[in-house]
Amino acid sequence: MERRWAITIEVRTALQLINQELDAYLEQQEGELDRETRFCIAWFEQNARRPNAFGQADVLARAKDTSVAGLVAAGVAATEAGKLRLLRTDELKADWDPRTDRRVTVWECTHHLIRRHQAGDGGEDAAAELLGALSGDLGDRARALAYRLYSLCEKKKWAEEALAYNALVASWPAIQDKAANVRRDPMQGRLV
Repeated sequence: MERRWAITIEVRTALQLINQELDAYLEQQEGELDRETRFCIAWFEQNARRPNAFGQADVLARAKDTSVAGLVAAGVAATEAGKLRLLRTDELKADWDPRTDRRVTVWECTHHLIRRHQAGDGGEDAAAELLGALSGDLGDRARALAYRLYSLCEKKKWAEEALAYNALVASWPAIQDKAANVRRDPMQGRLV
């Protein structure tokens, strides 16, 4: 006679277990990210986008094998009045092009994708144009980072931040399809 055991757990408990495992997996993936992105994740988790002491930033930057000057040069942070803060998406350079940037980070790619996705005149098309310009697996890493940051924001109850990350992740299949179907217009240097 075969015995079958049934384990019953609440949906909420099951989701918590799934999220714990997913978080552990995503944290393992951080090792594959560039050092500036690893710094930004840790800084964001501790401070969100609020400025904090330069000394703290310097200690964390050294631990992540980067520097505060490198973070500023990478276009992900700003220093002012002895403090460092991560740039908001609306502060990113509107004309940023990953093909000419000499220090591309996954953090930067993710937030530029969000900026373009949120743009009133661009949306998915503008994000797809940028995705098409990203080399290698930067697009996949940007999507994974957006999901990681969404999960973090949900835990910390940062609804406004979570919304932007969730919107990018939710639109990802459409953005990816559009990026795959575009062709380069040699006259304008844009994807059409």
